[in-house]
Amino acid sequence: MSNVGVSANRLEIMQIAKAVAEEKAIDRAIVIEAMQEAIEKAAKSRYGQEHDIRAIIDHETGEQTLWRVQTVVADDEVEDAAQQISLKDAKKLDASLEIGSEITEELPPFDFGRVAAQTAKQVIMQKVRDAERQRQYDEYKDREGEIINGIVKRVEYGHVIVDLGRAEGIIRRNDGIPRENFQPNDRVRAYLYKVSREIKGPQIFLSRAHPDFMVKLFAAEVPEVYEGVIEIRSCARDAGSRAKIGVISNDSSIDPVGACVGMRGARVQAVVGELSGEKIDIIPWNYDDATFIVNALQPAEVSKVVLDEDEHRVEVVVADDQFPLAIGRRGQNVRLASQLTGWQIDLVTETDDSERYQLDFQRRTDLFMQALDADETLAQLLASEGFGEVEDIAYIAPEEFMQVEGFDEDVAAEIQERAREYLEKLAAEQDAKRLELGVEDAVMELDGMSPGFAVKLGENDVKTVEDVAGLVPDDLTGWRENTKEGKPVWQEGILKKGEMRKDDAQLFIMKARVIAGWIEPEALEQLEAEMAAEAAGEEPQDLTEEERALLALGELGKSTASDDAVAEETLDVSDEDILAELEGLDLDEDLLMEGGDDAAEPQ
Repeated sequence: MSNVGVSANRLEIMQIAKAVAEEKAIDRAIVIEAMQEAIEKAAKSRYGQEHDIRAIIDHETGEQTLWRVQTVVADDEVEDAAQQISLKDAKKLDASLEIGSEITEELPPFDFGRVAAQTAKQVIMQKVRDAERQRQYDEYKDREGEIINGIVKRVEYGHVIVDLGRAEGIIRRNDGIPRENFQPNDRVRAYLYKVSREIKGPQIFLSRAHPDFMVKLFAAEVPEVYEGVIEIRSCARDAGSRAKIGVISNDSSIDPVGACVGMRGARVQAVVGELSGEKIDIIPWNYDDATFIVNALQPAEVSKVVLDEDEHRVEVVVADDQFPLAIGRRGQNVRLASQLTGWQIDLVTETDDSERYQLDFQRRTDLFMQALDADETLAQLLASEGFGEVEDIAYIAPEEFMQVEGFDEDVAAEIQERAREYLEKLAAEQDAKRLELGVEDAVMELDGMSPGFAVKLGENDVKTVEDVAGLVPDDLTGWRENTKEGKPVWQEGILKKGEMRKDDAQLFIMKARVIAGWIEPEALEQLEAEMAAEAAGEEPQDLTEEERALLALGELGKSTASDDAVAEETLDVSDEDILAELEGLDLDEDLLMEGGDDAAEPQ
């Protein structure tokens, strides 16, 4: 028997520790350490919590030993007599002891009472549970991005709990395929996209609606994808209904679409079968954004594509009869194409595009008739040649202007002279209006300022350099704002859309802040260097905290908060299995005890 008055057989103790360790797939040493801590807690309950009591269980024989430990301190530094002993008294016990040495005293046997046994039992349960949770987290945290196989354990309010063998995963309602029903004991495959460490244990989140689940399925069915010969560059899914994937081949002799489809559609049908009949469009990926967008809108035929790289939006013109096909059922086709390409797609019919062109053509014709004192035929000719504003006519090179059919040197010179006179007259009128609005002359000294720009600033109550310095880029260029229905709507800034890029607006405001004395010129130089590096495709250098604070002035007023907060549900870990393994021992006598007081709570 051990030196602690416990009647449990030493061999039985080790067998129980081994059985619990194997069942929970944890190290046996962890279970034995839990038992040691349980003995220590029980001993402190018996001899007093103020003592430093330590228990040791031999990992081979199960032999148990219990000591009380005291630390040797200077004679005048004894603060806790239960855990410390003066050097003078220690010398009486052993002359070789020094300050900092430890004196051990073997404690006599004692019997576990009911309360002590219950406390010890809770300690072991807590330690085993913590070790199991850590093992589960370590096992699955590096498997994110893999397809996991499991068996449905239960379904709760649409959430599917999956038994993975040594752990449980969850397919939340929004991570499942709509109208797909699972019953207990059904086998299921899902994509492991997140392992979260929670107080109640690691939470393993699975998904069958994640786009990468489809990518992994194609990698399993198509050897060329698995080997990297064919790449799936992007994927967009409307789970359970339709999906689009963009594929490209690194081998010119292999057709990426045909390889993914397979002989008589065998490969793609295997994926479709796993996804409950979800239709899949396999799109050839292209480095040219416009071409890829046209491909992504299949089966609709596209007439024209106009890219707006600043806004990352694209306007796609389709024939009137192709418009419903391009939109798709409930906007599904264009929505998936937008997700696949990463561009915001605006669909326009050829009729609407033609009407818009006619209105713009008429506007330019009227402008040229008024500004150049020209007849309608001449004005229409200039508009049809692509001239949009009077400035385009006034400052174009004469030799290029004379390439217009019917124009000679004299006609070109006359038209350009009229255009310049009109612009000078307009500038004078705008400067007078600027003064009337109270815009200071100092504002006119800013780089990129013009009388028309100054008038627009004055109309928006921006009249001094300090007022300009207090703006943010969105105030000048405009911004997109979601309505209550979630639809993005363009909000006009001081300038019309497209008159100034956001980067140029930020640079313009920063220059005003330098003139106003708000920031040092070095901050402007840093911003210009960052913009130049970004334009050259280089990695931006790290900014100092001071530079970040200065540049942050240009971001005031922006709304970048996101409401995409996800409420994660947790899975409780049952104690029934652990309790079952602890049954069969007399807790008043045996050593299978687990601790549950505050000291045993997980940190």
